[in-house]
Amino acid sequence: MADVLSVGVNLEAFAQAISAIQALRSSVSRVFDCLKDGMRNKETLEGREKAFIAHFQDNLHSVNRDLNELERLSNLVGKPSENHPLHNSGLLSLDPVQDKTPLYSQLLQAYKWSNKLQYHAGLASGLLNQQSLKRSANQMGVSAKRRPKAQPTTLVLPPQYVDDVISRIDRMFPEMTIHLSRPNGTSAMLLVTLGKVLKVIVVMRSLFIDRTIVKGYNENVYTEDGKLDIWSKSNYQVFQKTWLRSYIKLFQAPCQRCGKFLQDGLPPTWRDFRTLEAFHDTCRQ
Repeated sequence: MADVLSVGVNLEAFAQAISAIQALRSSVSRVFDCLKDGMRNKETLEGREKAFIAHFQDNLHSVNRDLNELERLSNLVGKPSENHPLHNSGLLSLDPVQDKTPLYSQLLQAYKWSNKLQYHAGLASGLLNQQSLKRSANQMGVSAKRRPKAQPTTLVLPPQYVDDVISRIDRMFPEMTIHLSRPNGTSAMLLVTLGKVLKVIVVMRSLFIDRTIVKGYNENVYTEDGKLDIWSKSNYQVFQKTWLRSYIKLFQAPCQRCGKFLQDGLPPTWRDFRTLEAFHDTCRQ
């Protein structure tokens, strides 16, 4: 075992831990590749399912093994000595009666607490700046239990970054058109039009979807003063269940199980996550 430096870090264990991290990342990537590739290379559905499950379990075992190895090595690495920019106050740690006058340790604790306070104050400020989109006056009486939870501030992104993401999505799917506006400050509002089938109003906070309203193509999506109507629901039940891009053939694609276009007055509104094939709600089981 290599010598342990005065700072308390075992360099040999540290190098092994880096290799363990690389192995863990590779095993995790294999898990996602397995999920991405799905069931292949078997003639029957049962054979494909068994092969997929076996392959997926092997990859999960590899992740668990690499994670356990990384945890073992992390305990061997050690912890470096703390070095805080407290300047000459570090001389207080040389006091031979530390147990009677623990001034230095208390000073370190206060320093850490001050840093945490500054950090959380910055997060709170960012969160408050995201609350520019307010409900109308008749919605202010909603009880605290029904108010939406605050979104995690760790994912609050600059408006320009959000605009770039939306622009890339718009270019990816030519059958959809996306119009972005910011009528209430930093909160983005999207008007998504899918062919001549439907329109969707999406209210966003950063990259979080705060509210979604789906309406038919011929339904009005604006209020009397010309703003997007984010409160009124569609008059049609079919547009209260939507999968956006795959709904381009909502009224043209039959159910893949029963072969019918309508069931209980509704077209097949459910879509398979991987193939986007259409099914009625009662036929998807």
